[in-house]
Amino acid sequence: MSTAFRVGTRGSALAVTQTTTVAEALAASGSLRYSIVRVKTEGDVTSGPLSQLGGTGVFAAALRHALLRGECDVAVHSLKDLPTAQPEGLVIAATPARADVRDALCARDGLTLDGLPRGATVGTGSPRRAAQLRAARPDLNVVDIRGNVGTRLGRVAGKDRPVDDGGVGHGRAGDLDAVVLAAAGLRRLGLAGHVTEYLDPSVMLPAPGQGSLAVECRPETAASGDLAAELARLDDAPTRLAVTAERSLLARLEAGCSAPIGALARIVDGALTLEAAVCSPDGARTLRLARTGEPTADGAAALGRALAEDLLAGGAAELAGLG
Repeated sequence: MSTAFRVGTRGSALAVTQTTTVAEALAASGSLRYSIVRVKTEGDVTSGPLSQLGGTGVFAAALRHALLRGECDVAVHSLKDLPTAQPEGLVIAATPARADVRDALCARDGLTLDGLPRGATVGTGSPRRAAQLRAARPDLNVVDIRGNVGTRLGRVAGKDRPVDDGGVGHGRAGDLDAVVLAAAGLRRLGLAGHVTEYLDPSVMLPAPGQGSLAVECRPETAASGDLAAELARLDDAPTRLAVTAERSLLARLEAGCSAPIGALARIVDGALTLEAAVCSPDGARTLRLARTGEPTADGAAALGRALAEDLLAGGAAELAGLG
């Protein structure tokens, strides 16, 4: 007889899709069966800018409380939404293989970033994306937007809202020339057809952890049993090394999702390479550095801290208003 486990998720279409994918992978052997527990988070019901809602963790806190109260056995997060400090009583038991790390431009009339006319209005809820957009195209009108994926896509001229997922955005349909979203989320929702350009990391460095999921649980859940075995099988070592380096950098900089910081780690020729960019909010100044380290857990953490020190020595704190 299969063992049942409960998986906590936010209620958005993207969160439920991501959670269901992870739950089905955990149950694929047939020894487990799952149920989905939907948890409403502050970030899902508040309509102000994310940078004013407490930054990283606004989507994660309620899920973590549900785990600690025993209302679910595991929770699935977008890793870029998790604070770098791990709370007592919870562990990240698995980081599945990473999806596309890039940001994606979804523009009217099939336009690319270079093809957008001067003064075009581009929406994003991310200070990191906004700063890098302004750095690449200072002539654009970059505006802050909220709402889930379908809500945001529906604001691009000529595009219908493809997913009615309860977003809390403001603004009228068709009032933007483009939006920038995570490629991974669009692909997971089957909405990659809306992408008019995938933005290369040389133009827009992704958020630390972007494209990655984190499966979190109580330590005893990960210690033994069928669920623990499936969690260990789901964990992808290269992904864990990369996000460890990126999150170590973020922790040393004492920054969250409200800071204009991009970071991307990759294993190249047997070494772990980490690149990071810190921008002024207006995009006028960017500090971009890279380092290489050992592809081990300790090496990844040390690499992130070392590159953060390089950035701080180069003026990152003043540049991005950290601390």
